[in-house]
Amino acid sequence: MSLPDTLSNLRRIDGGFATTIPDDWMQGRTSYGGFSAALALEAARGLVDDLPPLRSAQVSFVGPLSGEVDVRARILRRGRNASWISVEVTSAAGVGLTATFVFMGAVESALHLHQVPPPAGVIPVDQARAIPDGRGPGFAGHFNRRFGLPRTAQPEPEIGWWVQLKDRAGLDPMVELMLCADALPPGVLLLMTGAGPISSMTWLVNLLTPLPETNDGWWLLRSAGNYAEKGCSSQDMAIWNADGTAVAVGMQSIALFR
Repeated sequence: MSLPDTLSNLRRIDGGFATTIPDDWMQGRTSYGGFSAALALEAARGLVDDLPPLRSAQVSFVGPLSGEVDVRARILRRGRNASWISVEVTSAAGVGLTATFVFMGAVESALHLHQVPPPAGVIPVDQARAIPDGRGPGFAGHFNRRFGLPRTAQPEPEIGWWVQLKDRAGLDPMVELMLCADALPPGVLLLMTGAGPISSMTWLVNLLTPLPETNDGWWLLRSAGNYAEKGCSSQDMAIWNADGTAVAVGMQSIALFR
């Protein structure tokens, strides 16, 4: 069941909605993080009619989410130009995700800086080799994926893929981007010598555009690990559209149980 299908079958409750996380959006014993975060953003958007564009999201993956979930949003503050909305996603097991979204309108500024170039050696999407179906967690079947960076002689803690959501009909562009943005494995996965549980803990996403746009739904995602010690890892993340324009940057903390 796609995200548009899920949103069309939700049940309205105070502050948000209730829905069921489909089995094919699971990642181990919890929902794929991008799916849970997209549900949270959808609830935040539905709380107020005249929100400005999303500019930042702070997400904490508190515990496992599966089955029936309640997604409730509340306004933390509404200023003249910016709004802060908090969202909590809960299941029978308790709180699984909390998020704070910051929505902000454009203001006049004399500062113009946009220095987030794509990684060196990016393979254009029309030349990139497809990642075979069936490789990766179950939720991967909702995406078309292609290798976006050439293979290096020695393993490096960096992963770059082209990702396209198969069913995005009717989705808000920001919700679609949030759904896609967590689709990569951790960058340090390429350095691990064996399989072991991996769990995202926190995720920060800063939007570099009020309206993310790309060609035919393709986004270039990059995760680059910069720290791994005593079970904790940190990585930088970024997203570019098919023309090479950066649309989001972020950071994620990940627990490595190996």
